[in-house]
Amino acid sequence: MRRTTMMLAIAAFMAMPVHMNAQDMIGKNNIKLTSDRMTPEALWAMGRIGGAQVSPDGKQIVYQVGYYSVKENKGHQVLCIMNADGTGKRQLTTSAKNETDAAWIEGGKRIAFLSDGQLWSMNADGSDRKQLTHDATEIEGFKFSPDGKHVILIKSLPYHGSIKENPSDLPKATGRLATDMNYRHWDHYVESIPHPFLADVAAIGAINEGEDILAGEPYECPMAPFGGIEQLDWSTDSKSIAYTCRKKEGVQYAISTDSDIFLYDIGTRKTKNLCKAEGYVEPESDATKTMATQPVNSKENLKNFPGYDTNPKFSPDGKYVAWLSMARNGYESDRNRLCVYDLKTGETRFMSEAFDSNVDDYCWSDTKDAVFYFIGVWHATENLYSINWKGEVKQLTDYKADFGSLQLMNNGKQLLSERHSHTATADLYVVTPGKTKEKTQIKQITEENKHIFDQLAKPTSEVHWTKTTDGKDMLYWVILPPHFDKTKKYPTLLYCEGGPQSPVSQFWSYRWNFMIMASQGYVIIAPNRHGLPGFGSEWCEQISGDWTGQCMNDYLSAIDDAVATLPYVDKDRMGAIGASFGGFSVYYLAGHHNKRFKCFIAHDGAFNLESMYTDTEEVWFSNWEYDDAYWNKDQTERAKRTYENSPHRFVDQWDTPILCIHGEKDYRINANQGMGAFNAARLRGIPAELLIFPDENHWVLKPQNGILWQRTFFNWLGRWLK
Repeated sequence: MRRTTMMLAIAAFMAMPVHMNAQDMIGKNNIKLTSDRMTPEALWAMGRIGGAQVSPDGKQIVYQVGYYSVKENKGHQVLCIMNADGTGKRQLTTSAKNETDAAWIEGGKRIAFLSDGQLWSMNADGSDRKQLTHDATEIEGFKFSPDGKHVILIKSLPYHGSIKENPSDLPKATGRLATDMNYRHWDHYVESIPHPFLADVAAIGAINEGEDILAGEPYECPMAPFGGIEQLDWSTDSKSIAYTCRKKEGVQYAISTDSDIFLYDIGTRKTKNLCKAEGYVEPESDATKTMATQPVNSKENLKNFPGYDTNPKFSPDGKYVAWLSMARNGYESDRNRLCVYDLKTGETRFMSEAFDSNVDDYCWSDTKDAVFYFIGVWHATENLYSINWKGEVKQLTDYKADFGSLQLMNNGKQLLSERHSHTATADLYVVTPGKTKEKTQIKQITEENKHIFDQLAKPTSEVHWTKTTDGKDMLYWVILPPHFDKTKKYPTLLYCEGGPQSPVSQFWSYRWNFMIMASQGYVIIAPNRHGLPGFGSEWCEQISGDWTGQCMNDYLSAIDDAVATLPYVDKDRMGAIGASFGGFSVYYLAGHHNKRFKCFIAHDGAFNLESMYTDTEEVWFSNWEYDDAYWNKDQTERAKRTYENSPHRFVDQWDTPILCIHGEKDYRINANQGMGAFNAARLRGIPAELLIFPDENHWVLKPQNGILWQRTFFNWLGRWLK
């Protein structure tokens, strides 16, 4: 909807947090394991590499790492630096406060970063720290202009478009009076919105509070819930800012995904919409029906970019601006295409049409062979590709691991990227693109968690294919336990992916982690069912309006194929697990599995689709996936089928133990969905447990909650499968 003691009695000792210059400083965990199997404690001891930035001369890289303490139940973000070849690593952090978002400034002489809500700078060796802003409002993100004379500052402002401000004489009142939709989003009540401010950089390095680029406009930039500074960019001449914004409120915000790219001239203070024709008036839409068949998505109106348009980047020569573009309004999982806008002529072109999957990240290049490098998923792996001006796409890396973020270095000769897999956390790599994937060179330059992985036995990840009930070929992953013995039979888990259109690639998760599942003695079957990107648009889009049809058959095809062809799969000890749409899948399978499974686990899953239609704050999602509001008398056949097959209608067929998990701050899929499923199971006399987190959203982010999640997860599986 875009993990006590475990049963194998494997324990790990987490070292006390490292206290450096302050009492609450959390440093690298020097953990010593008592077993070579991954445990929740070992997982939370791992450092998590965040953003990285290459110096202008290509010689150094500054990067961010997060460390977590289960005992103190919090994390600490630090900044580190190394040479571009991975040598000379050292930590720059000297403060007990989180230090984040490092960026090179002054031609690479200094590093800017955020600390305690303000912008700071320091020399590349960490010396001469200076506070650059003294703003009354917290700085949440920043980006300096190429000439260093200006900086964009992201700050949140009070907003009362959907929730009225309480009377001033009732300062302790906790009530909120909502007058329109979008009164809460993802995990918070919408009482503030981020805006970009244009600030001047004085000669002495001081920065003023800046001027609001969206002054008087009640819209967010960057966009909630996940947008950051990547949604804005400076022109190469430092005269313009391209930014992403969805200029809608209330009901229109809730039903629409129409964000645009705007060009702001810092000299004239004028703004131009690069996506819409001048004088554009959006066609009216019925808020209770899918946008797919409404005028806003007509062939003629698609010329006005009615879908998500995000993440603009100017070309090195300043002639173009590119961005990621989804074609249709209301469809948050439409194919992300790479669009280029000619700043002189106003013409646009789509560069990635030959790649029938998403462009997940990209960067400009200035080489003869490539205009862009990008990362995209194909056949369950995020690989690196290039595009030339003809739109020809070349795959530059193999299928051994997922690539993540991407940026150019060394005058376009190399790329800095992050890479991870089912058995490896994210680390930084330098990629030297070749004309083919065989000639591309990849060098790992960080090994953040080597001290932990050296103590662990790794599972094995394999690719298998099977036929679906509609005659297509489906890839599914098989993850085998460490010290695998092919002569034994193992309890087996069917993993149901969320999204519903998120790839089952070689991802690394700190909750839904295949390595820790396999390390507890389970075989994992993870299908790339219909509805997932990386197998063409037809395969990916099949799921909309058919949540309980082909994709559910695919789950069963995968697990049945595993039982039939893999002798080590124990058909008498199988469970099904999943989150979000995966949780919905589990709730549905609970009434349709024909005794295949011995237990279920559903995290943040939809249970009652009629309830969810009005529960969720992102109505565009329900409209696109269901077609209609449940009360519409002229529902499409797809809508009728969707509501008639909601999991809550089949509780009378439930007969298998189930664990329900939910966060009460999950506003995408409200907690009443998990509570309803648990209550239904108990009323039916079925063994069930409910793990509820009052302070977590669609994810579980706090260390001790994360440990509790893992222990509960494996205790439940152990109870029924071992």
